[in-house]
Amino acid sequence: MPFNLGGQELFILLFLALLIFGAKRLPEVGAGLGKGIRSFKEALNSADVKEDMEKLEKESTSTSTKSS
Repeated sequence: MPFNLGGQELFILLFLALLIFGAKRLPEVGAGLGKGIRSFKEALNSADVKEDMEKLEKESTSTSTKSS
């Protein structure tokens, strides 16, 4: 896990989420969060983003070699 959370920390976070959103609303919040993360990952993996990143890397490399 990237945040290095243990069982107690996860339990506390789940409990706080339950208090804030309530038992009926918690599954809706989780589903919405999951959909948002999924669409963000899909956007990052799209060809357009990869092409733009490659262009930026080429531009930054050529700019840094010109300034040296």
